[in-house]
Amino acid sequence: MNKKDTCEIYCYDEVKVNQIQADMEKEDISSVAQLFKALADHNRAKIAYALCQDQELCVCDISHIIRSSIATASHHLRTLHKYKIVKYRKEGKMAFYSLNNGNIKQLIAIALANKEREAHV
Repeated sequence: MNKKDTCEIYCYDEVKVNQIQADMEKEDISSVAQLFKALADHNRAKIAYALCQDQELCVCDISHIIRSSIATASHHLRTLHKYKIVKYRKEGKMAFYSLNNGNIKQLIAIALANKEREAHV
């Protein structure tokens, strides 16, 4: 760290700090961290991206898309399901996964747009 990226004197805006702390206590910030943690894994991010492209995919399709075994894909899908990122439906012996809501699709689109913006800086 250099002096340009830190305050040179110690002071803080007590009103602002107290308000933001109070707002954070009302929100479930830990769920935000869990969401990003779930998507931080490369394979799980690829699965979420793939599900943004299609309405639903079976586990076999997902395993081929991420170039993994069915067991590995299933493991990642269970994690994504645990955090309510994906949902599934059974059709006979097949399991089809889809995104739980459109917010994940928006989040991935924003992240990809941010990557593009950084590439042009």
